[in-house]
Amino acid sequence: MLVRALAQHHTLVAFLSVRVPAGLASVHSKGKQPGKMPSKILFETEDIGMEGEMDISAGSTTPKKKKKKKKKKGKKTDEEVIVNGVLPETPKLIAQTNGHTVAPTPEQSSEDSDSGKETETPEQKEGAFSNFRISPNTIKLLQARGISYLFDIQTQTFNSVYEGKDVIGQARTGTGKTLAFAIPLIEKLQNDPDDKRRGRAPKILCLAPTRELAIQVSKDFKDMTKKLSVTCFYGGSSYNPQLDAIRSGIDILVGTPGRIKDHLQNNKLDLSQLKHVVLDEVDQMLDMGFAEQVEEILSASYQKDSETNPQTLLFSATCPSWVYDVAKRYMRPTYEHVDLIGKKTQKAATTVEHLAIACHWSQRAAVIGDVVQVYSGSHGRTIVFCETKKDANELSMNASIKQSSQSLHGDIPQKQREITLKGFRSGTFEVLVATNVAARGLDIPEVDLVVQCSPPKDVESYIHRSGRTGRAGRTGVCICFYQRKEEDQLRYVEQKAGITFKRVGVPTANDIIKSSSKDAVRFLDSVPPQAIEYFRVSATKLIEERGAVEALSAALAHISGATALEQRSLLNSDAGYTTMTMSCSQELQNIGCAWRGLKEQLGEEIDNMIRGMTFLKGKMGVCFDVPADKVKEYQDAWQDGRRWQLSIATELPELEEKPRMGGDRGYGRSFGGQGGGRGFRNSGGGGNWRGGGSHKRSFSSAFDY
Repeated sequence: MLVRALAQHHTLVAFLSVRVPAGLASVHSKGKQPGKMPSKILFETEDIGMEGEMDISAGSTTPKKKKKKKKKKGKKTDEEVIVNGVLPETPKLIAQTNGHTVAPTPEQSSEDSDSGKETETPEQKEGAFSNFRISPNTIKLLQARGISYLFDIQTQTFNSVYEGKDVIGQARTGTGKTLAFAIPLIEKLQNDPDDKRRGRAPKILCLAPTRELAIQVSKDFKDMTKKLSVTCFYGGSSYNPQLDAIRSGIDILVGTPGRIKDHLQNNKLDLSQLKHVVLDEVDQMLDMGFAEQVEEILSASYQKDSETNPQTLLFSATCPSWVYDVAKRYMRPTYEHVDLIGKKTQKAATTVEHLAIACHWSQRAAVIGDVVQVYSGSHGRTIVFCETKKDANELSMNASIKQSSQSLHGDIPQKQREITLKGFRSGTFEVLVATNVAARGLDIPEVDLVVQCSPPKDVESYIHRSGRTGRAGRTGVCICFYQRKEEDQLRYVEQKAGITFKRVGVPTANDIIKSSSKDAVRFLDSVPPQAIEYFRVSATKLIEERGAVEALSAALAHISGATALEQRSLLNSDAGYTTMTMSCSQELQNIGCAWRGLKEQLGEEIDNMIRGMTFLKGKMGVCFDVPADKVKEYQDAWQDGRRWQLSIATELPELEEKPRMGGDRGYGRSFGGQGGGRGFRNSGGGGNWRGGGSHKRSFSSAFDY
């Protein structure tokens, strides 16, 4: 009993120490900062130094562990500590390796290397560096990133790209398409005679639809070569450093069409010497209106039906029919199409679990806060996609999201966008609320959860948004919010993307408490031992007054922020309602049978209390909402019989699917009278709903001679 009491005392002291002021904890902690609870933060440009081009490499999101002393001579870094021949999968290492398996270095390997080869997967054997024309220097740079073999899209396109063939590469998001063209192009260019002349024109041009994607692709090129000059041009940044780069000479140029077109029109940039052209995320070029700009950029390097035209590479996760119009315009008739999706029905990433939650727009902000807490927690990363910039701003500042959050959209200045992305990558904040600017190509490691505030109007948007999680072999969750009137949109996405949404209810109070408790316990690890001493007296007093269990429970509730939880419907996320199920021993012919069964025991007045009644799957019962304060009354008055059994739903049951025609005693009643604009403020609608299709100029017409 004495040992148990001491353990409880020490735990309570640690909880009390979580909120210790930084200055107090650092008195004896040699400069180490205590763990901080998540809070809203606002980036200022002077907080994070930015010199030259931004380094967007991912940083660690977990506290550094103390190095263990080793018996072997020589010092080893944390990343050289091997468990059963494999590096530990820390968040920092995952960020550096992009999810690849890390192979031991020669010093780490032993005489059992033969047995290690026997355990290689077929993918590792096929993607072994020795199978490809990759130089030792490039292999070292790949291994420095923790990459020990090539992924499928990389292995299937390497030889074709290296040999100068035109290629269309199509693979799911998160499968390594950037390195699929970067590695062979670098190897090819490095084998050419050295050209270090000042002012030399670029040999490789890579166009990307967004600034963020251009920055990332540029970094991937830089990570693969120390010999070639790599430069990134994009709008929103100063012209002077870019002009300096042109005067110095460029080997590989990555950029957005708008800024590169500006330099061409000003006669500052020469693209007549291009040997290789890459259009990354080519399908979005048209969506963003870049058809004419791309045409102007490439007209200096391409001649009709000329064999001297640059090698052309098109890479994307989706390939609409007009992408092949681009191929006919710029690529040789013998181009190769490497399609790793093909006729497979599922176009989205297979490592992502797709969930859907029915929720009216007025409840969405509060429910998103609960979803982030349960599915990602205080220590995970989440990206929330909104349709409008106004929605993104409002949601990022909403108090329902307890984790620190920032918004990202086109109205934010470029420098601030870079700082925001860098902060999200390094774990400075946990929730990124964005418009489609973050949907394409960005490889942000360890994104646990993607939330889409409404079903997108085109399937390609859903595929790319959901692809921000579950990258490079990791698993992830994508949750799509919808209103009942948007069921058809949800089914359309299912059909075209080849996925099946699992309909789930809003997180229950029990779910939130469990998740919040786990997070609170994790904060114990970040409390410096010196800070605990300051709270030992207070902890002793609390235990004496309230008892250890009650005191610890109160501390957990306060630290987690779960002191006031609101009951919500599992059917539509409305606050103040509880979802109940009434199962039947035989199939119901119509919904009226269930109403009669309820009224027999609960009285006629129950008709005004129940909302949203619908059949369970197979019509073996019904599911409905009742006011949360009436649940106890109905449970006391109800008696289960051979035919009917009444219970509280702890998760959303499978429902019978049928067309929603309205007027029945179901969703017609539930959603009657609800209207107004969309948004995240209760005082009024925000944003707009742009219905219908917009006119898009096709590539084939834009590229006509």
